[in-house]
Amino acid sequence: MKNFFDASKLSGLESQYEAQKIAFAPVVFQVARVLRDSGILKLLEEAKDGLEIGNIAKKLSMSDYAVNVLLESGLSAGIVSKDAERFFSTKIGYFILNDEMTRINMDFNHYVNYLGLYELEDSIKTQKPCGLKTFNDDDTIYPGLSKLPKDVKKAWFDFDHFYSDSAFAEAIEMLKKHKIRKLLEIGGNTGKFATLCAKGIPECHITLADLPGQLDEADRTIKELGLSDQIDTYFANMLDESTELPSGFDSVWMSQFLDCFCEEDIIKILKKASNAIGDDGKIFILEPIWDRQRYETSAYCIINTSPYFTALANGNSKMFNFGELNKLITKSGLYVDEIYDDLGFSHSLIVCKKIGKV
Repeated sequence: MKNFFDASKLSGLESQYEAQKIAFAPVVFQVARVLRDSGILKLLEEAKDGLEIGNIAKKLSMSDYAVNVLLESGLSAGIVSKDAERFFSTKIGYFILNDEMTRINMDFNHYVNYLGLYELEDSIKTQKPCGLKTFNDDDTIYPGLSKLPKDVKKAWFDFDHFYSDSAFAEAIEMLKKHKIRKLLEIGGNTGKFATLCAKGIPECHITLADLPGQLDEADRTIKELGLSDQIDTYFANMLDESTELPSGFDSVWMSQFLDCFCEEDIIKILKKASNAIGDDGKIFILEPIWDRQRYETSAYCIINTSPYFTALANGNSKMFNFGELNKLITKSGLYVDEIYDDLGFSHSLIVCKKIGKV
């Protein structure tokens, strides 16, 4: 495990300051978002000589008071700097305004997580997504994804697709090397991977298994792209004990799927996946694993996605370190045959085989 997040060398005073940053983190988060969305950061980026509060207020039809409150908080967080009466955007401000990953993470936390995380303590105690009541009364977030409010739905899917999509092209090249011909994708969501795989590997037939809401969207996409002969869909609620997957596949694919379930359910899912392939079949698992990251930034983002699962998604799943996931793979009667790191922004591709098969 890489030695990320070592705060042991901070002095007492430095540690106290870091603690205050945490205490005021929700405040600073919303200030940063409003600085971005109000247009203040954009103005500062364009004004190389800086701007005074009155100039900003006039340009954006805001009060001096509102601009002052936002800029002073932004100053404390390093988002802006100040020289005399003029404010400037910093490198941090640049990333908040222009970096796609930062924008997507911020929107995900604002629209999807912010209100629901108030219920994190109860979710920790009960292992139920108590914060989901912000949106609906479902047991998990997944059946109602297509019915979420527009901004929430967009933020959720932007977040989900941003990370996984960045790894798909490299992953498909690896699948080509394994010469797959009949692939079962479990948790296919909107069909993004299945359609890309079908185009990249024309000789491969794909069955996409998921819940009805997701399959409806996937079916529309598949038909629009003219891929109905190469991709079919199969209804499967993987939390239902009676759910059986079709068999006869040479490979199973799961992308950012297992992190949506508790350990007990993951073992059941992997066993069902194992039954869907022959003795020589392979299971491909694409996951962002926090202790196999190249950069601490990626590890930080991945770890801090786990409370979303606790408070809003299902109450009992999390993002993995490799040791956790490897134990579950072994308990499922599988072993890790190969693993490829650094696909896209943050993913690892794990290739599993049945124990006793080489």
